[in-house]
Amino acid sequence: MKRNRQKYLLRLLAPTLVPALLCANAASAETHAARDAPDARAARVEAQMTDAERMGLLVGVMPIPFPGLKADFPPGVPPTAGYVPGVPRLGVPPQLATDAGLGVGNPNLARPGDVATAMPSGLALASSFDAALAARVGATVASEARAKGFNVLLAGGMNLARDPRNGRNFEYLGEDPLLAGVLAGHSIKAIQQQGVVSTIKHFALNGQETLRFYADSVIAEAPLRESELLAFQIGIEIGQPGSVMCAYNLVNGHKACGNDFLLNTVLKRDWGYKGWVMSDWGAVSAAEFINAGLDQQAGSQLDKQVWFGQPLQALIDAGTVSKARVSDAVRRMLRSFYALGIEAPYAPQPIDYKANAQVALEAARAGLVLLKNEGGLLPLDKAALAGKNVLVVGANADFGVLSGGGSSQVFSSNGKPRFASGDATDPSTTFTRQVFTPGAPLAALKAALPDAKFRFNTGYSPDTAAAYAAHADLVVVFATKWEGEAFDSGSLALPQGQDELIAKLAAANRNVVVVLQTGNPVTMPWLRDVRAVLQAWYPGQEGAQAIAEAMTGATNPSGRLPVSFPQSIAQWPRAALPGLGLVERTPVKVVYDEGADAGYRWFAKTGLTPLFPFGHGLSYTRFTHSGAWARHDAKQGVELGLTVSNDGALAGADVPQAYLIARNGQKLQRLVGFGKLPLKAGERQSLTVKVDPRLLADYREEKGLGGWTLPAGTYTFAFGKSAAELGEPVELKLPAQRLKP
Repeated sequence: MKRNRQKYLLRLLAPTLVPALLCANAASAETHAARDAPDARAARVEAQMTDAERMGLLVGVMPIPFPGLKADFPPGVPPTAGYVPGVPRLGVPPQLATDAGLGVGNPNLARPGDVATAMPSGLALASSFDAALAARVGATVASEARAKGFNVLLAGGMNLARDPRNGRNFEYLGEDPLLAGVLAGHSIKAIQQQGVVSTIKHFALNGQETLRFYADSVIAEAPLRESELLAFQIGIEIGQPGSVMCAYNLVNGHKACGNDFLLNTVLKRDWGYKGWVMSDWGAVSAAEFINAGLDQQAGSQLDKQVWFGQPLQALIDAGTVSKARVSDAVRRMLRSFYALGIEAPYAPQPIDYKANAQVALEAARAGLVLLKNEGGLLPLDKAALAGKNVLVVGANADFGVLSGGGSSQVFSSNGKPRFASGDATDPSTTFTRQVFTPGAPLAALKAALPDAKFRFNTGYSPDTAAAYAAHADLVVVFATKWEGEAFDSGSLALPQGQDELIAKLAAANRNVVVVLQTGNPVTMPWLRDVRAVLQAWYPGQEGAQAIAEAMTGATNPSGRLPVSFPQSIAQWPRAALPGLGLVERTPVKVVYDEGADAGYRWFAKTGLTPLFPFGHGLSYTRFTHSGAWARHDAKQGVELGLTVSNDGALAGADVPQAYLIARNGQKLQRLVGFGKLPLKAGERQSLTVKVDPRLLADYREEKGLGGWTLPAGTYTFAFGKSAAELGEPVELKLPAQRLKP
């Protein structure tokens, strides 16, 4: 199978391999020193291009046959998300882009037999609070992308979760700018170390999927800089992505991909970004977007027309767009390729899927969050369950685990998926099909508890399932909520009667464990009546094993919530989802009146109590925090630290979280640092975190050039086990400080 797939890809890529030889010959004239200066090399190569060659780099297509959508691309280009022709005579390889951060995509199985390692969702990765793990996942996905011949990975998804109904939250990294920025940055950095360009996306404020092409995200500059933009800024500083992908939505009245403030003022001027800005697929509506900072129209057949073709040429001829601007766009692309050593198309290589599956398993383990464990029901006692009756209910648990929908969908390397709806080869179901990835949680639990007696029930009839539950010693119910690109949830409730199912199971049996596979927070009207709740998110292809290990104590859950779980949507700033139910093409304003105080900051500001707070997660052992301290000097800046002890009988990992909780007596809450500490039973370890001063500052808008301002005074910090469980405060006197944007 693997050999046939390689032959297939070699055949598809054969027309690009001949230009590759030309690329190699042209590149041989470049010195090693030139490779160390990507900006200079990009300028030199771009200067040798014809106008037609420059224009050719400004337009990308999706080389996939879609009904009613035409695009020109050479024969032999593999079906994938994006293709941009190169310039063979100058050693410029074509751009071959693939989705995405959860694994290498294969749209509609257009590359027959080509599979990939399916990683856990972004929220699962964010639950790890582990930058090193984010890097391992990123490197693994990028290595597969390169081995398949791709040199651009459309990864780096990190829009902040401002609404718990957003269909794409599962792809992203939670509600906090520091957590999202750090994890995205380390993932991107690792991706690019594999010689693959990574994007960071979607810039910016792509906060909902409802009317995503027409929704106008409205927010003042200061809170925008302190939240979403700060997350992107941190991610870009750490990861140095070769490209930024702009979003579908509008921001303060202007399309994100034609937003002069976002692209020219913030990204390119204030942050000095050197890479190129590519559009999202179908996000361009005017050739004038190039003057607003857009460098490339990607997926152009999804737009009304190829704006960066003849319409752009007409603007150039009229003098509305300068040739220098076109040269700048091209140089940015070349610079990103040269900085990563991308000299020629990549030939397909063998992939060790077995080794990569271990990375997926590690990520799945780290992403599990134990929300409730009444009376220490978990981990399950193997000896006590020998000969006992265990009922497993619902959610296709006899087959596999749920995955999120849309462009991030991965067809896993461990077997054929199950489609609860839709068809893999039908483009019309790309955003509607529900896909379950093998293997089966039921089989994994049977293997982990070999002496127990298992029965499976689909849960289709709650009354029937409850009748079986009444005669079981333990009930494990798998509940799902499918989320995906292009739509949002209408509520936070579990769909298809699952709340009723869980309630009836709990009424019939006291020992109920709920395993949630969701892409967002959900409400839990049955929470008091069940013994344990394990949040598994969309755990990827090795999720079944990770769930069974956690439930039976082979591993100790260490995940922490990267998003707040409200008791109901009434606790959120917008109880009604803007635009939900309106016909397509209806303009709608999404007003973020909460500003930078989203998620856990909103709960801190309002005094409301969430169902589960940001940062929450239980363990099978006990951790004690002690000796918190804070210090500051001109050289090291602000540093915070504490000692963590594992006072239980089992090894585990703790995630101490450092928060700024007051400034000059004014209460507030901002995550300013975190760390993950694996500790053996009885072990103690110290943690020191360095605080980014922007997390302590306010952004001040000024004419011409704003910036970050730290007022002089007393800053109060506390380490916590969650945003709602804080330790003793420590204070620090800080001088006034001014920082650049």
